[in-house]
Amino acid sequence: MPLQSLQIGVFVFITALIGLVTYWKCRGARHAAESNKEYFLAGGGLSWIFVAGSITLTNLSTDQLVGMNGNQMALLAWWEFSAVVGLIILAKVFLPIYYSNNCTTTTELLERRYNNKHIRATIAALFLLGNVFLYLPIMLYTGSLFMQSMFAIETPIIVLATAFALVGAAYAIFGGLRAVAISDTFSGVLLLGMAVVVVFLALAAIDYDFSGIPAERLTLIGDSDSPVPWHTLLTGMIFIQTFYWSTNQTITQRAMAAPNLREAQKGVFAAAAIRLLIVPAIIVLPGIVSYKLYGDIGDAAYGRIVGDLMPTWLSGAFAAAIAAAVLTSFNSVLNSSAALYVCDIHEKYISANPDVPKLSGFITGLFVIVALLLVPVYDGADSIINLVQKLNGLLSMPILSTFVVGLLFRNVDARAAIVAVVSGVGLYALFSFVWMPLHYIHMMLFTLVFCIVTALLVNRLVFGRSAELIRKSAASKTPQLGAG
Repeated sequence: MPLQSLQIGVFVFITALIGLVTYWKCRGARHAAESNKEYFLAGGGLSWIFVAGSITLTNLSTDQLVGMNGNQMALLAWWEFSAVVGLIILAKVFLPIYYSNNCTTTTELLERRYNNKHIRATIAALFLLGNVFLYLPIMLYTGSLFMQSMFAIETPIIVLATAFALVGAAYAIFGGLRAVAISDTFSGVLLLGMAVVVVFLALAAIDYDFSGIPAERLTLIGDSDSPVPWHTLLTGMIFIQTFYWSTNQTITQRAMAAPNLREAQKGVFAAAAIRLLIVPAIIVLPGIVSYKLYGDIGDAAYGRIVGDLMPTWLSGAFAAAIAAAVLTSFNSVLNSSAALYVCDIHEKYISANPDVPKLSGFITGLFVIVALLLVPVYDGADSIINLVQKLNGLLSMPILSTFVVGLLFRNVDARAAIVAVVSGVGLYALFSFVWMPLHYIHMMLFTLVFCIVTALLVNRLVFGRSAELIRKSAASKTPQLGAG
């Protein structure tokens, strides 16, 4: 379907409108952005509406819409159902600790718990590796793939990816988190609305008749060979969600940018409600319908069904919604990555008082270049979403183990936790690339337990320190830096 003038006009109008409204909402927040709190946490000025909107759209992008619908089965909805539990853990367990410690980054909490800046920098570096080498290029690739398949255009994916990267970087560099969160929210309303329209168009295309679709595509109880076996819900799934929603800077940064804990929790609970009531349908039903209409076409499913069923007069608006989703997710990861580098690495080892906007702009540009160079690596992957979830284990469980040990125990040497992290990354790499005895979600739990036990053993046997289990109330009363 060639791009028509009406589609282009609607696309440009909506995209420009979101940018204009974002500028209008941000215009009063002049650069006190020299401060980390303003640039990376919007000066603590995000209301619960913007917290919820930014969390929702930071997570919901083309890697979700394209990747999950690309599996063309209902089972992938479990990622969203279990995410609700992860958000509740963030609101009730982790946010009170982050707020009581006045954290700018999640890794700042680790420095306080272990009284050591090196563990903060180590975990920040791991987060950066995941963001720059996994999330950013995949977001660019899936967004470009969607545009290519929806409009049946021959523009090379790398050209489309470059356009997304440049615009997304502009938001992150010139507006900081405030601009990112506001654009997220307005774009999110548009995207969720259009995605729901796609669901109804898809169901109408098959007259709400799912006959002829294999049972394994419709069931929510996966067998051992499925992407989400039912028994994995009882093992590693909850810890994957805890890592993603409660310790991952890209997500948690939004909840840490509210004026107070109560406002942040309201935003997180609102995001959980959206994830429970709306998101599961939009990330699986179009894919299932596409299986009935086109067969097993993988990650091209969502773009194909939207391109075929969306009325011409609406397709420009939907393209704008998808572009907004890609841009906001991309610039969210860029902003959080800049925060990790500036706060956790640069200020600790290079300069304590850098020009935050200038330094963030430079490092953001570097991250964008690396992400673009990696886009061709992911082109042609069998299933983007399964690849992402599998590779996540390399970093997620080792990182989560440092938070678990730091919050549950005192008198643990930071070097023991770092040894455990490095060992955990190596162990999961063995599972991923050499020998995977069980489903990868099971092995994530195994990796987490391995890391925790390793940290405690190394702490005792190598550094001669006995870890002490601390009371629940003490976890949020972290000693100030420099305390014994």
